Amino acid sequence: MEASREQRMFLVLVLLFLGRTEQATESSPQQDLECIVFDYEYMDCDWGSKQKPAGNYSLYYWYESDKEKQCEIYLQSGDINTGCRFREIKLFKYFHIYVNTSDGTKVFQKEMQLQNQVKPSPPIDFRFEEKSNNQLLLSWGSASPKNHCLEHYITYKSNKDKKWQEVKTNDMKYSVASVDPKKLYTFYVKSKVRSVCATTNFWSDPAGPLFWGRKTTSEDDPPVSIWIQRIIIPVGSVLLLLLLLLILMRMERVWLVLMPRIPNPRNKFEDLFTAHQGNFSEWAGVSKDAVESFKPNYRESICCVSELFPGGGYLPICNNAMGKAGGVAGIPADPTLKVNIE
Repeated sequence: MEASREQRMFLVLVLLFLGRTEQATESSPQQDLECIVFDYEYMDCDWGSKQKPAGNYSLYYWYESDKEKQCEIYLQSGDINTGCRFREIKLFKYFHIYVNTSDGTKVFQKEMQLQNQVKPSPPIDFRFEEKSNNQLLLSWGSASPKNHCLEHYITYKSNKDKKWQEVKTNDMKYSVASVDPKKLYTFYVKSKVRSVCATTNFWSDPAGPLFWGRKTTSEDDPPVSIWIQRIIIPVGSVLLLLLLLLILMRMERVWLVLMPRIPNPRNKFEDLFTAHQGNFSEWAGVSKDAVESFKPNYRESICCVSELFPGGGYLPICNNAMGKAGGVAGIPADPTLKVNIE
């Protein structure tokens, strides 16, 4: 009995512990609340973009000596609040912030100065300038309203190098001491607020890649694009044409549709010219009686017409025809011109 009671008590304690753990997990939006000021223009405070909370939470804030306010612009994901956006940015003043659950439980509280939360925009307007003694000057600009407070981080290497060169500078330019024009160099540049203006670790997104030098590498090690343009595409095109030609040759039906055969009448009309000597009626099987029935069985008489002259007499104009016809019974073939002198 004692053992069973101890086991029951142990199980109850385990269940209570698990229940509190689940409740804490559901009520806590995230272990960290991150606020970033983007280039002194606006600020986003995020607590749930990476791990979506179980419910909606409310954010409250105030600057020192100001009244407490609730977030006016919530950032959401699927109708769940995951952050807050602030349009009003006050530097060098303490900013207080906390997050509540739906039942009013405070899950996170933080205070900061916003000049330490600035993340600048990436550098812009890059230029390369070749100097004497194979020196290369890289310069750039910035869209930040306080670019005098920025420091910059440059990484670069050539296509022959294995390791990246890393350099920091407070100027918006950097000079590479010696470059080889036969190599292709790649650069990346990013910026952040330096320590004389604020204390922050937020670097901008890197700008790049930026290229200088030869557009292609050496002949022994051509880039992938050259291989694709000069070898892979022509060879692939030839292989594709050969494959299509093979398919067309094997598809007899398609071939007959595209290239129909011209019929040869030799086999069908061979008997007409050999056995029947071109006699179509005989070759077609028409009987001799039928052929004879189409021949004329009568003789048409010739009608002779004479031309009369005003002064008398006439001229028979059918003499030639009668002569050729051999004459007609009852009509004389007289070629003499008959003239009445009276």
